[in-house]
Amino acid sequence: MSRDTLHDLINRIPEEELLAAKRFLEYLVVSPAYRAALSAPTDDEPVTEADSAAIARAHDEVLSGRIRSHREILREFGLR
Repeated sequence: MSRDTLHDLINRIPEEELLAAKRFLEYLVVSPAYRAALSAPTDDEPVTEADSAAIARAHDEVLSGRIRSHREILREFGLR
């Protein structure tokens, strides 16, 4: 099989199926680890009181502007 054969097949896909074809091709080109993560079961661990408190603190920090972006940290250390 060659890329030319695949290009020919792509050119023959009906317009209404292009989105499905795009999604499938994107699925094929991502790493196996990413595909495994996508198909992993949903986290069903209950949220504890400590989890809820940490989430609330983080939310408050974001709203108050006390959080610095990854880009800002890299810039501070001369890495960007």
